[in-house]
Amino acid sequence: MRNRVTEILGCKFPLILGPMRQITLGEMAAAVSKTGGFGQIAASGLSGELLKKELNTARKITSNPIGVNIPVYRSNALEALDVCIKMGVKTITTSAGNPAKLIDRIKDAGLKVLHKVSNVKMAITAQEAGVDGIIATGFEAGGHIGKDDITTLCLVPELVNILQIPVIAAGGIADEKGMIAALALGAEGVEVGTRFIATYECPVPDFFKDLTVSSASNSTLLLGKKGMPMRVLKNAAAEIISSRENGEESSGKEIKNMAYIQDADNLDSAIMPGGQVAGLVNDIKNASEIFPDMVRNAQALINRIASQFKEDK
Repeated sequence: MRNRVTEILGCKFPLILGPMRQITLGEMAAAVSKTGGFGQIAASGLSGELLKKELNTARKITSNPIGVNIPVYRSNALEALDVCIKMGVKTITTSAGNPAKLIDRIKDAGLKVLHKVSNVKMAITAQEAGVDGIIATGFEAGGHIGKDDITTLCLVPELVNILQIPVIAAGGIADEKGMIAALALGAEGVEVGTRFIATYECPVPDFFKDLTVSSASNSTLLLGKKGMPMRVLKNAAAEIISSRENGEESSGKEIKNMAYIQDADNLDSAIMPGGQVAGLVNDIKNASEIFPDMVRNAQALINRIASQFKEDK
């Protein structure tokens, strides 16, 4: 698979590990990059020293390209960028803010950058700022999403029609079906996050992985709608927070010590990011298998689709 996205990423497949705060770290990113995808370390929640540590962990596993996602709004965004530059990272992704704030430093250092957006205005702003590509994140995606409620199916072709730079699809993609659909929409690559929760390398408690596997497409909630919307898997903690945000009385018992997954003690108290595509995640696999399986299975799917369009002799 060779196109503008693989040229930007420097890897075999235009398939990107979606960054997840305190989840997609060095070992997991390396497992993806080692088999031809583009693994990313999420800089969010990491100090400069911790980011260096995770990059070093990844480098001990593979020499293939590793990326870092930097949320622009974070106070240590420039520190994270400087770490990437010093550590020899060639391509980064940015999100949650205007990439123009970092673009001069990025370009002066010779880095490539993809920026995550959720609407047309953001995409045009990013293209004008000088980014190399766009990651179009649909409303169905897990974790932090935009406020516009635009699905991947609608956002991707709209951006493809108006942008000159390549578009990568994110949100609602977990297998070869989603990948082929995204390519048909005009995307030149895909980013996958939720599917990688249910992998052996993912550094989260087993209850998070098991819930991802058992979830359906309607097993998520959108929290923080008035601030920074975040899609999470339904559980007691998420339902209590959702009830409070909607001005309703919480149903069931109140949960103490509710926290983001890495600081939570149990299933009920954890806030667990996850997309609607969890309904398609049915097993726990090695992270290194996800993208190669997608590519291998895609060829058979393409052939099956093509057979439906053969002209009668």
